[in-house]
Amino acid sequence: MRGVAGRSIVVPTADSMRDLGEAIGHLCSGGDVLVLSGDLGAGKTTFTQGLARGIGIDEPVTSPTFVIARAHANPGDGPDLVHVDAYRLGSSVELDALDLDADLERSVVVVEWGGGLAERLAESWLDLALARADDVDDETRVVTVTGHGTRWDGVLDAWPLTGDESGG
Repeated sequence: MRGVAGRSIVVPTADSMRDLGEAIGHLCSGGDVLVLSGDLGAGKTTFTQGLARGIGIDEPVTSPTFVIARAHANPGDGPDLVHVDAYRLGSSVELDALDLDADLERSVVVVEWGGGLAERLAESWLDLALARADDVDDETRVVTVTGHGTRWDGVLDAWPLTGDESGG
């Protein structure tokens, strides 16, 4: 499986992280899988809140840490959202038990802490690695976005993203 060249985006605030999520959400459709990685507090759920807004979800999105997965129905004609926290999952067998494949065609599936587990849910997926600054008072994050598979060919270059950007 080939990967599309990654693109790194400097995200200065939590609101900017939501805006990035919303911009990416506008590009998503049912069947898309996004795998989010990053330390605690890096902004994975904040990003997902914006993504939900971008696909048309109008209900609050909170971390699924204690319930493992939350489904959010889209009140319009856009895709639903399935938001998973795989932190406590020990294997792909436990991920399979969530039966995400059943929702995949009509949903955007976001899996926090899903690296090494969630990529097999679809032939194409998007990796987002969120990195925080060493200074805990610094809200700035760097998000590196890498597409895998043909679904994301050319999409990264066409994104109308705002803010400071670097990388390829």
